[in-house]
Amino acid sequence: MIHRLNQPDYNRWACQIKHTGGCRQPIHLRGKVEHYDRATGQLLHRYSTTTEPNGVLRVPCKTRRASRCPACAEIYRADTYQLVRAGLVGGKGVPETVSTHPCQFVTLTAPSFGAVHVRREKNGKVLPCHARRNAETCPHGRVMSCTDRHSADDVRLGEPLCSDCYDYDGSVLFNAISSELWRRFTLALRRRFARLNGLTVKALREHVSISFAKVAEYQRRGVVHFHAVIRLDGPDGPSSPPPAWATADDLDQAVRHAVAAVTAEIKPLRRTFRWGAQLDTRRVTMDGELTDQAVAAYIAKYATKAAECVGTLDRRIQPLDNLDALPVREHARRLIAACMRLGSEPGLADLRLIHWAHMLGFRGHFSTKSRRYSTTLGALRAAREEHMRTEEITTGRLPLFDEDTVLVIAHWQYAGQGLSIGEQVLAAAITGTRLPYAGGGGR
Repeated sequence: MIHRLNQPDYNRWACQIKHTGGCRQPIHLRGKVEHYDRATGQLLHRYSTTTEPNGVLRVPCKTRRASRCPACAEIYRADTYQLVRAGLVGGKGVPETVSTHPCQFVTLTAPSFGAVHVRREKNGKVLPCHARRNAETCPHGRVMSCTDRHSADDVRLGEPLCSDCYDYDGSVLFNAISSELWRRFTLALRRRFARLNGLTVKALREHVSISFAKVAEYQRRGVVHFHAVIRLDGPDGPSSPPPAWATADDLDQAVRHAVAAVTAEIKPLRRTFRWGAQLDTRRVTMDGELTDQAVAAYIAKYATKAAECVGTLDRRIQPLDNLDALPVREHARRLIAACMRLGSEPGLADLRLIHWAHMLGFRGHFSTKSRRYSTTLGALRAAREEHMRTEEITTGRLPLFDEDTVLVIAHWQYAGQGLSIGEQVLAAAITGTRLPYAGGGGR
């Protein structure tokens, strides 16, 4: 830290750190950018990292994971919030009339793989976990009952009452196939909605389009469930209203039917999976309990999270790693072990369980949307970059060129990532962010 403070280029280094927005693991780039006049070949402007501190430019890592970089994850969360909310009330290229379209907020859960410790509340009072008067004793000699009233931070939450009875294989296999279950759900939803209105799926497209935005969330027991906004539009998407006969009630019926109807089979093991019995469907309103802001904030919140609530690692686990030495909860260790064991079977290679063992088998995208739901993350990032470029030109840090007459040639090379422990202390002071619990040196 003292060495960095005494460098003659410290002010420029601090400026780079400030521009990363407090990124914990900035990317180091080495290279240059040159602007040439297309007509004459004259060099108009050149930027090179040779004059930068350590000869590199530090840029944000842009990860979505809050556990890795809270600053970059916050930008991803904010973008996801704007994306979801635009599909509910308009904006970002979506007409405001979309707020009148029927819309449901749906939560699809996983089935049970064994009794686990839970926290239940009723009327503000915490209920016993699994209070059973005549509780059975499992084959392993454990009474399947728990009368504790768990606190919100109880480490036992999500752990099975009997680890030997819990279906660890089923848990990780459901995670691995949950994306396929979601795909089949969307297909069944459209088929059922068409049938409710006496149409074929092909004919339905001429009158109604069904759009969605969803996010995956890990439960404490280690399985994912999905939260989704599902909206009815006209044939041209959010710019056209749905016909009067396309109602929210029909959408609710179609959702419930599709959840109960779809299955997905892992043929080598002859195991069939379906959604859990718990299904929550609620109508999104502009002034009720479930508002557009509440829905958008809820989905955006989970877009930056992964499986850390289960107690697993935030990095890939290699086949040669000693699982007993991993700093994880025992429940997470067994889930990881199940991924490693099942992933070694030739018939399950397509599930890539070993590669995604740190995610407990889930390999899908955490937040996705249909094409017509609203704007895209790419469009939001492009707008932000254009705003920053305009600001750079306005303040004189970049020259003003006619883009159609300028040729831009860039050469970039990856030169490392991260900050030393001393630099992390300085960066936290510069950007007003918190230090990570464990320091990770630059590499």
